[in-house]
Amino acid sequence: MLQTELIEACKRNDRKAQMQLYNKYCDGMYYVALRFLKNAHDAEEAMQEGFIQAFLKLHQFTGEVTFGAWLKRIVINKSIDMLKAKKMNFTAINEQTLGTVEEDDNWSIGDDVTIDLVKNEIEQLPEKYKYPVMLFLVEGYDHEEISEILGITAVSSRTLVHRGKKKLQKKLKSYYNGTGS
Repeated sequence: MLQTELIEACKRNDRKAQMQLYNKYCDGMYYVALRFLKNAHDAEEAMQEGFIQAFLKLHQFTGEVTFGAWLKRIVINKSIDMLKAKKMNFTAINEQTLGTVEEDDNWSIGDDVTIDLVKNEIEQLPEKYKYPVMLFLVEGYDHEEISEILGITAVSSRTLVHRGKKKLQKKLKSYYNGTGS
């Protein structure tokens, strides 16, 4: 069955089609949630809640993005809601004290830096930087999307990502004793 047919069957509450769609995406969505929640039980709960919400709102899926991208956004939002429920506070930055943040793409670090090392270093960032940087670098969201997900302004997103990336870059460079190439 083609994915469009599968989604249409799900819209008609076809339980078999829903199970097929769930089986196709459950592992990937679990790992998305796990990156945020760091707890297998919480990640599974966020993933399950994400699927429930997706099936309830499937009529809103327009196909402008892939189903996987649409579902991923729901799961990320569920994960962040769970983090917020655990009293995680995202620091709102006073925009009036912010200047324009320029992107610095000069990442001169050692060639032996692995994605696992980068992810590990992102995990060590302060909370206010960790999630914006993760959404930007790992999940690929832009500042408008990050601002919607985290409930902050786009300017705050740019600032938090910029500062987080600077901290990350400094940690990665110091990890290799400044031997960037």
